[in-house]
Order: sequence, then C-alpha cells, then structure tokens
Amino acid sequence: MSDLLVIVPSRGRPEAAHELVKVFEQTCTANTELRLVVDADDPTIDDYPASALIRQPDIDTTTATPNTMVAALNWAIRTVPDTSVRPFAVGFMGDDHRPRTVGWDALYLTELRKLGTGLVYGNDLLQKGRLPTQIAMTWDIVWAIGYMAPPTLRHLYVDNWWRDLGNGAECLSYLPDVVVEHLHPIANKAEWDAGYRRVNNDSAMMQDRNTYREYVTKRLQWDIETVAGLRTR
Repeated sequence: MSDLLVIVPSRGRPEAAHELVKVFEQTCTANTELRLVVDADDPTIDDYPASALIRQPDIDTTTATPNTMVAALNWAIRTVPDTSVRPFAVGFMGDDHRPRTVGWDALYLTELRKLGTGLVYGNDLLQKGRLPTQIAMTWDIVWAIGYMAPPTLRHLYVDNWWRDLGNGAECLSYLPDVVVEHLHPIANKAEWDAGYRRVNNDSAMMQDRNTYREYVTKRLQWDIETVAGLRTR
C-alpha cells in the first residue's frame, strides 16, 4: 500500500484525467498512488487511463446521493482494505488540479508526520491559504470520523469543512510554496462545461451552504473533539 493515496472523482473529463496522470508522473517523488473514481455509467469511462481507474457502481441512495463528488470520494475510501496495511495518508484532488512542485507529495507526507495527526494543503493559486481546495490527511482522521467528507454535502463547502475541522483541532498546515494549481473557470483557466455548471449554480450553492450550516450546528464540534483526541493519544 502507498504512503499517500490520492482520490480524484471525475466524470466526463478523460482528457483532464490523462493530463493529471502525466503530471503525477512528473512531480511525485514519494510512494504515492492516484485513483480516478468514475461512475460506471459515465459514457466516457473507457477513455480514462485504465491504470488508475476504479469504476464506481450505483450507490445505495439510502446512504448517499449518487453521482456526486462527495459520494464518490467516500465510496473510494471504503474500498481501502480493512487491514493493518493502509496508507499513512489519503488525499483529494479534483480532475482540474495540477501539482506543479516536484516532490509535493513528499513535502505533504513530511508535514503530516510532523503533525502526527493532521491535514495539509498547498497553494492552488486561486484560494491559496483561504480554503484547501485540495487536501491530504492522516488515515486515522478518516478512520475515526468515518468518512473523508460529510456525506450530506454534494460538492461545495467540503473545503470549508476540512478548514474548520483542521483549525478547530489545531492540526491544519498550509504550505504556500507547494503549488497544486486549480484550473477552475473562476480563474479563467477552464471552460464552463456541463460538469462545472451542474455544481456551481445558485441552487447547488444554496443547498450545500444550508446543508453545511446545519452540519456545523449538529456535528462539527464532535468532529473537532474526535480529531483533537487523536492528537493527545
């Protein structure tokens, strides 16, 4: 098993996936694995890089909303074998992130080992230190909380949770010199395709915002105390 497992949910963007795989090969220097999580019903699935692809089956709609970034991310986490051989850390990137700093993964792992339990993110050249649009966290956090992102969310406000969780438990580290560029349409670095429009409209934003506000009220403090407890062991 790799030291760092990076999960990338994707749909309808095989070209972006190929670019990301290439950039990983050029910049990773640690024992890092990339997994592309693609819906089994994606009509472009056969165009994805086969070496990194895992096909996501239909999700049980009683526990998760199908065809969302969060559902894919949490499903992928559950595929990690329930054994003592697990990655030290797991990470998330979008298919529109591109690591630019050679050895970014080794720098993430070094920082996480210093923290013992914690979360780390780099400079995406868009949100920068304000929000972790990409993240890596120690496996014990996922194990203790039960998921990598709140399953009630769909796409937005996940980075708010990572930020609020890490800050609350005092174990979030930002590495401004480690560049993991976010090629998002907001930064005029990508076109507004159907995937971006589906999750970046007013309705989707309002739903995830309200859902996250409810999560903050009902669950966030428990998450923070759980992670803080891991740090005191």
